[in-house]
Amino acid sequence: MRDVVVSADPAAVADAVAEAFLERIQDAQARGEVPHVVLTGGTVARLVHLAIAAESGRYEVDWNRVVFWFGDERFVPRDSPDRNAVQARADLLDRVGATRVHEVPATEDVADVEAAADLYASLLRGEGSGEFDLVMLGMGPDGHVASLFPQYLQLDEDGIAVAVHDSPKPPPERVSLTFAALNRSKAVWFLVTGEEKAAAAQRAWAFDGTVQETPARGIAGPSVTWYVDRAAAEAPVS
Repeated sequence: MRDVVVSADPAAVADAVAEAFLERIQDAQARGEVPHVVLTGGTVARLVHLAIAAESGRYEVDWNRVVFWFGDERFVPRDSPDRNAVQARADLLDRVGATRVHEVPATEDVADVEAAADLYASLLRGEGSGEFDLVMLGMGPDGHVASLFPQYLQLDEDGIAVAVHDSPKPPPERVSLTFAALNRSKAVWFLVTGEEKAAAAQRAWAFDGTVQETPARGIAGPSVTWYVDRAAAEAPVS
């Protein structure tokens, strides 16, 4: 099932996602659950993380009982500002005092990006719940999600995490969860803003199309919600 929630602009998207996120986590914990959440990176994700942190005091969330993962990560030094984890910690995780944060290994942790992917997969097998409560994803203008890019061999991987070389956007080496892992989630939320994403969004929503052309089409969880702004929601003029 796919839902599309359209807000006026990126700030409004961030506010809508933050409210929905905090309500979801609060409700899950009230049922006695320990939610496992996959975070994403990017400009709109940073707005979302800041909005969640700003509004968190209005909700009854025990941040020690939320387990955080990352959908993808750049294979760079641990303190690099290019790392999604560095951004997420600064904007959200450290602000709310989250303690159960599983980062993808960095360059100083392992020999190469393949080893980073293998270790992250092992971590998920050992510390994961078998199913995420929520996966949040961005989408690039080319339709990529996490670090699964159009026409790349990693689109066909069926493991948990995969190494990516020669990313079309820097840095070139990354670790990404696969479709098989991302789709093991109760809910997936896309966070997409800007007119440069509109064409890819239309391809992702179209009845016809391929995952090779638009990787976002490979997300097929039981509940998929697109949080978009008006610019991203409108079909581009041809």
